[in-house]
Amino acid sequence: MFGMRLRAATLLLIGVLALSGCAGSGGGDSRVSTGLPPAGGGGTLAYALPELPTTIDPLAARTRAELTVARQVYEPLIERLSGPYAEAAPQAGLALEARPSRDRTTWTVTLRPNVRFQDGTPFNADAVLANSRRWQSDPAGQKLLPYLFAVDAPRPDEVRFLLERPAPDMVRRLSSPRLGIVSPRALDPQSGQGARFLADAAGSGTGAFESGPSGPGRLMLSRFPGWWGSPIGLGPSLDGVTFVLGPQQGQRLRLLQDGAVQVADPLGPGGLRAAASDPLLDTVRGSLSGIGLEGSVRGIDSAQAIPVLSSVWLTRLVG
Repeated sequence: MFGMRLRAATLLLIGVLALSGCAGSGGGDSRVSTGLPPAGGGGTLAYALPELPTTIDPLAARTRAELTVARQVYEPLIERLSGPYAEAAPQAGLALEARPSRDRTTWTVTLRPNVRFQDGTPFNADAVLANSRRWQSDPAGQKLLPYLFAVDAPRPDEVRFLLERPAPDMVRRLSSPRLGIVSPRALDPQSGQGARFLADAAGSGTGAFESGPSGPGRLMLSRFPGWWGSPIGLGPSLDGVTFVLGPQQGQRLRLLQDGAVQVADPLGPGGLRAAASDPLLDTVRGSLSGIGLEGSVRGIDSAQAIPVLSSVWLTRLVG
């Protein structure tokens, strides 16, 4: 479905939004005890891309389209999330804390409790160890974490990354969307050592969206009702996202101008100028290209500093 209805939210924040990670994994709409509205209800966003991804494996993702789609399903360990509904304080992601040793060669990561993958598998130290073994045995993972020689788990909610040399930028590295955490059920073998990603394994992410039905020229994601962030006010406001194929920039621009999509990504300089001249459209510029979007869509402003806008996180979109 190409249409979308993004509700304008008139909201009153009642009480204080606690930094709490006690979301369960059950189905149904997650209601927020702080008085914020339940997740969802914002309709489906249509998002035009030059190609549809050939994989949603975050570690194998290469193109802008693949990284953008994979980011909605898989979460990296470290991030700061903001909800769509009110000016609540940012929340930590899957990792509540990352503490370096004095010489920056050991990083201890405390994991958010009571999180499950969409397939029901617990997110815990064992799951992170399986992913870490895969990163260590895969050239892409070795490039992203070049000094990593071991990962252990002192406790079920804690992992330690042991490095051959100091890595002051370890937090940045662990926030890469290509290091999105995958359910061990989607790895063969599940230990992670030399594992391959099972593309047909359903529900292998912890993210706010899960894979939905696909068809010619489109890929659909639907809201995951059991996402851990919903009960603490992180949304998502959207019920789903439909990624629409628009191989040429002119096609993506026309889809946007006609209202068939709400986001066109990327647009080159000419397309950005055309979108900026339309009073109903907005633009977000990167270093060489950017995106066009309907003026009612909010929440992509954080992408301005990202040359390749693969870290756009659609939980914040609301209009």
